[in-house]
Amino acid sequence: MTHVDATTSLGMQVRSVSGKNAHSGTPMEYWTGAAQMVVDRIADNWQRTEERYNAGRMQHYFSAEFLMGRALLNNLSNLDMVDEARDALAAYGENLSDVLEAEPDAALGNGGLGRLAACFLDSAATLNMPVRGYGILYRYGLFKQKFADGFQEEEPDPWMEEGYPFVIRHEENTVLVRYADMDVRAVPYDMPITGYGTDNVGTLRLWKAEPMREFDYNAFNSQRFTDAIVERERVHDICRVLYPNDSTFEGKVLRVRQQYFFSSASLQTIVANQLAQHGTLESFADYNSIQLNDTHPVLAIPELMRILLDDHGYTWEKAWNIVSHTFAYTNHTVLAEALETWEIDIFTQLFPRIMEIVREIDRRFRLELEAEGYHPGKIEYMAPIVGNRVRMGWIACYAAYSINGVAALHTDILKKDTLKDWYDIWPEKFNNKTNGVTPRRWLHQCNPRLSALLTEKLGSDAWVRNLDELQNIQHFVDDPETMARLLEIKHANKVDFANWIERRQGITIDPNAIYDVQIKRLHEYKRQLLNAFYILDLYFQIKADPQRHVDPRVFIFGAKAAPGYVRAKSVIKLINTIAELVNYDPDVAGRLKVVFVENYNVSPAEKIIPATDISEQISTAGKEASGTGNMKFMMNGALTLGTMDGANVEIVDAVGFENAYIFGAREEELPELRASYDPWETMANVPGLARVVDALIDGTLDDGGTGMFRDLRASLLESGSNSDEYYVLGDFADYRATRDRMAQDYYADREVWAKKCWMNIVRSGRFSADRTINDYAREVWRLEPEKI
Repeated sequence: MTHVDATTSLGMQVRSVSGKNAHSGTPMEYWTGAAQMVVDRIADNWQRTEERYNAGRMQHYFSAEFLMGRALLNNLSNLDMVDEARDALAAYGENLSDVLEAEPDAALGNGGLGRLAACFLDSAATLNMPVRGYGILYRYGLFKQKFADGFQEEEPDPWMEEGYPFVIRHEENTVLVRYADMDVRAVPYDMPITGYGTDNVGTLRLWKAEPMREFDYNAFNSQRFTDAIVERERVHDICRVLYPNDSTFEGKVLRVRQQYFFSSASLQTIVANQLAQHGTLESFADYNSIQLNDTHPVLAIPELMRILLDDHGYTWEKAWNIVSHTFAYTNHTVLAEALETWEIDIFTQLFPRIMEIVREIDRRFRLELEAEGYHPGKIEYMAPIVGNRVRMGWIACYAAYSINGVAALHTDILKKDTLKDWYDIWPEKFNNKTNGVTPRRWLHQCNPRLSALLTEKLGSDAWVRNLDELQNIQHFVDDPETMARLLEIKHANKVDFANWIERRQGITIDPNAIYDVQIKRLHEYKRQLLNAFYILDLYFQIKADPQRHVDPRVFIFGAKAAPGYVRAKSVIKLINTIAELVNYDPDVAGRLKVVFVENYNVSPAEKIIPATDISEQISTAGKEASGTGNMKFMMNGALTLGTMDGANVEIVDAVGFENAYIFGAREEELPELRASYDPWETMANVPGLARVVDALIDGTLDDGGTGMFRDLRASLLESGSNSDEYYVLGDFADYRATRDRMAQDYYADREVWAKKCWMNIVRSGRFSADRTINDYAREVWRLEPEKI
């Protein structure tokens, strides 16, 4: 299609969307028109890809969340249509950047789990791998975060309010999902996943729950208006929000209902395709592999058993043989107690037949291990049912043919601790698949200045499809001109971010300062509290000695706390309170600034990451499964300040300790350290630490009378054997010393700093999601590329 054709096509789409002439649209209408133009461009190839994939072996990726981010620029970039779209929009007096900003983030995910799933789909499409994602079309997603007096407030995120051309309804493929108390129509909406430099177009299938009938006409005509829509609203609740608050029994029921809904609907589609293509389910495992992304989709295991037993008349043995060769399970936590368990009463209430099947899985599991002579205590610990609870992780471990961790350290911990009993019996199931991120979105697209430099130095854009190519330009680390340009690019990106955050939140920051960033889900083990304590300590040092030399620092946070996670919300309030204290004190003006990016998600990350100097990856060693933000920062030339945890271990292995800033107790040291650990003694012996901790209760910081800050202090000092569970005070001194050294290095020699950044960029190849997907395809999924 020529530029003229693109202009004509865009004009037709805008007229169709707006009902006005093509020169009179709003930015949102131009975005919609451009999105529809992309879908029109890929439609034939999308259908051809679907037909090709359906006929052969496929990988089905089940995940409760897919944090996709904005789609238009990603698709334009993958399809080499950016210039075409820019020219077409210019013909109508529109700027591509303004139109791109009109797009809402698809509210289909929360944090690393969902973003990992999105990166995997991008890589699978680029590599022509027959992979399809399955999830839920959430109406409001997680939530839109607002700050009110420093407190997090949650609002609905109606991201599809003005339509979303990248999800296409397929009414003809509707299936029924049956619960004991209702039947639900599951309607699929398909999202195209374009790859870079390929005609193949993958698919993310998102299920929407709809009622069997829209409303009760008789009740409405009897003036019982609310009664007329009760059933409809109950059904819509299934897809209303991601991770509904499960602090109540009803919240738990809704969570389980969601999980069964998308698992059952997806399996029905997969089974139907198997029968249509091959005429039998005997070869189901030969043509289908299902990856369970965490425990949320584990109900797919008993549901596939139900389909095989009840709908197709298989014996238990034959059905289990199919199931146990179909499912692979990715674990994302080192904490056995964090694996999902649900009350038996929930299963009995929602799907008694599934509960019967789970009980039979449990009975046969116990018999199998008894026959092999295992100790009754071990069997009881590992059994899928204990007491009145169903243990989803244990069902996955028993049924799956593959169990993988997501970083080398994480997988080692699974083997020796979290899943030790499973590893002892079935070591052949276990493997590591270190997470990765797509370099298309997280470098080529979000950092065009750096992307252009890398392409220039390599002589082609081959690195976009094979990030290992960057190793071939490592030698430019000794070229002063290249290092100078790298620093110029970082500064320009920092200016862009400074302008963006001022427009967005009215905060002015200095691009010449160190941008020190921690953006990730708010959880105690990720230790945003440790970061906050450092800032508070530095502030108190300046207040004690106003003439003290402190080079300019901007501390940037982005995080959402789960609505029911009170302590995490307390940390958000604390950081915002520290920001108010620091940002309005003339004694520290020009030296310290604290920024909390409101409603952090993918799009703000694309602004923050290219501008970052220091990547805070400071979780307690042994608690973070992998992390993927650390990889995004690395490939954009930010240096890691972190513990030896998750994928940080492998980042340091790639770049060397000299090109990162590592602190803190190691995972293998912590048990011995904690055995004699006294947080009171630590607080007393580390200079300045008591002043920081006591600021939580001495009136320095105001929590609005909630008692939140007093609770934070109590969690560190007054919780018995669980005091300072995440070793915040224990690691503080080393953290402070390492962070101070980092700041000195940043300003001491800018070329030496640039060399460290360059080494991180060119050695980031192993953290491409393309590598991860190739490893899965070769070692777990038994999958070959299928290029149309």
